Amino acid sequence: MGLTRIAGEVRGPAGVVKSVNFLVDSGATYTVLPEDVWQQIGLTARRRQRFVLADGTFMEREIGQAEISLPQGETATPVILGQPGDLPLLGAVTLEELGLVLNPFRRTLEPISAMLA
Repeated sequence: MGLTRIAGEVRGPAGVVKSVNFLVDSGATYTVLPEDVWQQIGLTARRRQRFVLADGTFMEREIGQAEISLPQGETATPVILGQPGDLPLLGAVTLEELGLVLNPFRRTLEPISAMLA
């Protein structure tokens, strides 16, 4: 697992855009948006999901849909609607949708060849 940061933008259903400095974590599944960000861009919950944390505890969070734009491209992606204190996190699902992978040695996002199988 590797960690790095990348600047991006998120867009909600009404077209409101907000700049975000994401922590990229190759071990995280979903992207997380802090509460103030997802509220400002007008996201709403589409579903609720249970997650297990690294220490083995469980938590539930609501999930919405946002458009994420990075220098390497943009995509619509599911995002966890964060609660107070949650930080912006770019997860593996969003990275894969963009055709990117985190190189933990260089701490950079690099294109991957997707498999059509």
